[in-house]
Amino acid sequence: MTRNAHDREDLLRDARGLSPRMQLEITSPPGPRELFAGFRGESLSLYFGQDLVFHFNGRGQLRRAFVADLLLKADDGRLAAMRRERTHDETRLVSQSMTEVQERTVLADLEHRLLELDEAIAAGAYRLVGEVPAGGGAMSRLEAWLNSRGRIELADSPHVR
Repeated sequence: MTRNAHDREDLLRDARGLSPRMQLEITSPPGPRELFAGFRGESLSLYFGQDLVFHFNGRGQLRRAFVADLLLKADDGRLAAMRRERTHDETRLVSQSMTEVQERTVLADLEHRLLELDEAIAAGAYRLVGEVPAGGGAMSRLEAWLNSRGRIELADSPHVR
């Protein structure tokens, strides 16, 4: 769910709450694609292109995501999907719990993307587009996060703490 029409260079410049942060171009098959990664303390945020975003807490648990025009929020170890409904005079967020099958699908896709990212980095199949602050260690922190993670679990809360 694109909240604002920002491109990744804007995130690199403007996402001041995430430090260090970086933008990569992954060059392994199936072809070039963008990745933005940033840390808030020990919490990681990953942006796979324009509309696929995953936010983790400091324990590596998924706390929030934007997938297929849905805002996904962790709540007591489950995911709730929120969709914007617009009328001529208001916008509402309508929430619905996800089924276990839907949750497993989201988590399986995320696991697949993380594995591909880990393999691309290990193979050197990426280009560092930018890092803030320069030399801030974003790549080494991302590599450490990828190498230390287990199976992705859902957080109890969508909040960073």
